[in-house]
Amino acid sequence: MTQTTPDIAPGNDYRCDVAILGAGPVGLTIANYLGQMGIQVLVIEKLDQLIDYPRAIGIDDEALRAMQSIGLIDQVLPHTTPRHAMRFLTPKGRCFADIQPGTDEFGWPRRNAFIQPKVDAELHRGLARFPNVEVLFSREVTEFSQHKDAVTLAMTSPEGRREQVQAGWLVACDGGSSMVRRELGISFEGKTAPNQWIVIDIANDPLGTPHIYMCCDPVRPWVSAALPHGVRRFEFMVMPGETEEQLSQPENMRRLLEKALPDPDRVELIRQRVYTHNARLAGRFREGRILLAGDAAHIMPVWQGQGYNSGIRDAFNLAWKLAMVVQGQARDTLLDTYQQERRDHAKAMIDLSVTAGHVLAPPKRWLGTLRDAVTWAMNALPPVKRYFLEMRFKPMPRYHSGALVLPEKGARTTPVGKMFIQPRVTRTNGDSALLDDLIGPNFAVVGWGTNPLHWLSEAQAARWQARGAVFIQAVPDEQLANCRGEDQGPLWAGDSEDRLRQWFAAIPDSIAVLRPDRFVAATAIPQTLGTTLDALERAMTLTQPEIQQSVDKVA
Repeated sequence: MTQTTPDIAPGNDYRCDVAILGAGPVGLTIANYLGQMGIQVLVIEKLDQLIDYPRAIGIDDEALRAMQSIGLIDQVLPHTTPRHAMRFLTPKGRCFADIQPGTDEFGWPRRNAFIQPKVDAELHRGLARFPNVEVLFSREVTEFSQHKDAVTLAMTSPEGRREQVQAGWLVACDGGSSMVRRELGISFEGKTAPNQWIVIDIANDPLGTPHIYMCCDPVRPWVSAALPHGVRRFEFMVMPGETEEQLSQPENMRRLLEKALPDPDRVELIRQRVYTHNARLAGRFREGRILLAGDAAHIMPVWQGQGYNSGIRDAFNLAWKLAMVVQGQARDTLLDTYQQERRDHAKAMIDLSVTAGHVLAPPKRWLGTLRDAVTWAMNALPPVKRYFLEMRFKPMPRYHSGALVLPEKGARTTPVGKMFIQPRVTRTNGDSALLDDLIGPNFAVVGWGTNPLHWLSEAQAARWQARGAVFIQAVPDEQLANCRGEDQGPLWAGDSEDRLRQWFAAIPDSIAVLRPDRFVAATAIPQTLGTTLDALERAMTLTQPEIQQSVDKVA
């Protein structure tokens, strides 16, 4: 695909397909995906550089899969600690909930620690791969308006000059205090926690114990977290009447740290900040040609580490849809499914984070006593213990409507609307790879033991191939010898871990249609694949590629 740079008009005016307001992780992830799809992108950031202070510390398997999809997973992984356990402790040190998720169904560990500024920097550096993406720092957007065919933004340059941007679409990733959301009059309902927390990051970890420990002390709850690169994070609840200035004084800092360290004076402080925990959700995520993503659309307490990850889910869900609309492959009604799919799950993650906060710091002291007694009994029950250990309480995204085709029967048990697994597979040359590495940033039609292309008309196959769809025939490794050397037809993938067979064995269908964000858009048996793909085209309001016309004429 030919890539072009965003146009710079006379007078320092800019034209682009998509303007992204905010160079945080969500905006940068969207820009990387759009960049690899050849979309003209302009990222606008009011600060003079990326935020360099630590914020989020947890990145999950879904977010890592998104990093893989934009080709930056090898750059991100060195800044992570995989399989990051979370242990809830009573004031006396008893562990009443030990969360050590070992699953890797999406190709990566479910819970990982990371250093956000370093990962954000990798996302920013990744944009240098694309001549069609430009990032402008030190730009303050002062006003914007949208019209039938474009969004216009006015901004001020570092030298004080007035600049203008004309974009086909605007994605507002400008944080919880989003100017765009406020100017559009979109509600942002929810609650602000009555207490604050002070976050202290220390270099050369003086404690050294792995993972995260959350001490549910009724006097002052606190958190101790091991992070990559030898960083240790402590978080302490701020009591009524305390200020950040007071707590930052050496004697008060020492008093806090001595809860966890034998010698709080021997530490290398990186920085400390006071945070307020909010739980808020935007009334809508789209207004015409303007879309909200990340903290501009929802913010949540930190206790399950889902604020960052929910933002990356927004990016992964929105970017491929926006690319298809910009490229004329879908009508803009496809973008309505972004809110339809993401808003309910964002609400579920907010609720989970609030609940986890109440477990750590119950609003009433007697609730802490009740919690300790209940968890003591629950830990003795193996099924309950596994429920926490494997992090099954985390509500996984599941879409009940949107850019998908649900079966007429079995809608409650169907995998449609859920993320597809990502096992390791064997290529025909014998190499091992994760499934997504075969697919790339595309649609995929995966058939178990069958060639999906065989069941499509020439016109159907041509349409989906024109959209970049990858057709895969999954077979046991033992059968790969039958297909070595074949140059035509689907890609063959050996089911080296037996996970694909097990996945398909649990449903009545043998073919799964995957969206670019790896969610299952539809399932079918070979004989119904053609009609299912036609229905999916209608559900996604896809347009007909030009190749369709030539194929039909030949037919």
